[in-house]
Amino acid sequence: MHEDGIGLGEVWLVGAGPGDPDLLTRKAERLLRAASVVFYDALVGEGVLALIPDHVRKVPVGKRSGRHSKDQGTIDALLVEAALAGERVVRLKGGDPSMFGRSMEEVAALAEIGVRAHICPGVTAASAAAASAGISLSLRGLARRVQFVTAHARAGEPLDLDWAQLAHPACTTAFYMGRSAASDISRELIAHGLDPKTPVLIACDVSLASERCLRTRLDLLPLAVRSVAENKPTLILVGEAVRQNDAAEIAQIAAQAHR
Repeated sequence: MHEDGIGLGEVWLVGAGPGDPDLLTRKAERLLRAASVVFYDALVGEGVLALIPDHVRKVPVGKRSGRHSKDQGTIDALLVEAALAGERVVRLKGGDPSMFGRSMEEVAALAEIGVRAHICPGVTAASAAAASAGISLSLRGLARRVQFVTAHARAGEPLDLDWAQLAHPACTTAFYMGRSAASDISRELIAHGLDPKTPVLIACDVSLASERCLRTRLDLLPLAVRSVAENKPTLILVGEAVRQNDAAEIAQIAAQAHR
């Protein structure tokens, strides 16, 4: 084992968080310093990349909707090659590696050659967006469950989700990569019983200086997304917990729920 945490031929899948380097875990920063090569995604913030020492080889393998610089098979092969070469490998992923990060595909590819990949979690975008907006994803009496959903579908394919389950009124639902699916989200949730006036938070560039957040309601979501999201990665939070209540209202809700 390398004294700083990575042995020769070892691979770590590391969560880079939503972009703000101050949200990177201490362990993640230590692993970046210990690596000999870092394969990083397009959504990794520039401030996080700046923490990687100059002597560490940095390889972009970024993927964004419609603009894939490397397919998943190629990324898997690069990790395998680096591990077999005895490198100290960090695979740096935006947010948390286990939250829509396709981490298990990379873990499986490495396992086939006898390499056990380790995972360092990161702050996921939904948590960071809620913090920026000053809200809680869960709220006693209103949101007893939090659901995380990827709203990304292959080109030309419908968004195949259990809309009846997602439309539960006592939930907060986080739609990752939701910009292009905003119309589907609005239409299907309303069709499956969710109140058109349900509060929604749209968040782009979460945690960065360029962050933009917009509060709207479910029936106005498609229009609101067009006005704020542009071509940026977009997170959409839906549910009563998203409503901007003052402290007195929140205390009253909690007291009623406790009775």
